[in-house]
Amino acid sequence: MFFIVVIGIGWAFSYVYDSQAILIFAVIFSSVMAITSFWYSDKIVLKLAHAKPVQMSDNPELYRIVENLSITAGLSMPRVYIVPESAPNAFATGRNPENSVVAVTEGLLNKLDRTELEGVIAHELSHIGNRDMLVGTVAVILVGFISLLADIFLRSMFFGGRSRREGGGAIILIGIGLSILAPIAATLIRLAISRRREALADASGALLTRYPDGLASALQKIADDKTPMRFAKNTTSHLWIEDPFHGQKKTPLFHKLFMSHPPTEERVKALKEMSI
Repeated sequence: MFFIVVIGIGWAFSYVYDSQAILIFAVIFSSVMAITSFWYSDKIVLKLAHAKPVQMSDNPELYRIVENLSITAGLSMPRVYIVPESAPNAFATGRNPENSVVAVTEGLLNKLDRTELEGVIAHELSHIGNRDMLVGTVAVILVGFISLLADIFLRSMFFGGRSRREGGGAIILIGIGLSILAPIAATLIRLAISRRREALADASGALLTRYPDGLASALQKIADDKTPMRFAKNTTSHLWIEDPFHGQKKTPLFHKLFMSHPPTEERVKALKEMSI
């Protein structure tokens, strides 16, 4: 769908400006972006979050928890990062289990006890084992690219762009329609993936620790904490274990319409039922 949408916008561009080179550029550029997002999406996401790498000597307890749970899950030891945020939260990223990352905020380490922290780490390792982070991190790049391409097209229409072909008005309208709908469609794809995979990671994480109440308690604490996140982005919100915008007094309208996570109450209820 990503390639179809990009090629569709590129074709509208090429028709409006009577240049096949634009369509060729769109196809080549989208291909390069897809490859780049596969290999470097983890680095981009870590950069956006201002995450810093952690070694055993920096935080032995965190490192051992990740190491022990990785062994239990049969996964390679992921790289561990800490995000300089006071709000408790965490995410996993990377293109495959052999090149994976688990990142936690400083607030998570300060506000959760050991069983709760283990529940969160198990959740993130489940994302890695289920290969959710590849789809999630690639989605960050692709959605951003589609939004950028659509914005360029719309700006060109409103600031002097016009068709060089007779009867090109209909194509211009189609192009504008694609430019408006493309970012929405891309975002809906990302969010549909996110909600399903979050629920699966909750269940898988609870099975990994054999203590669903630990993750349930952690999710409740994270949801109840109203500390705003400084480096949260709409494009990366689906990667975090809990919606990073839940603590804001004024949630952006866009985010209200397109939630990236299942309601915390439903997640906690499902985990409580697993412990019965």
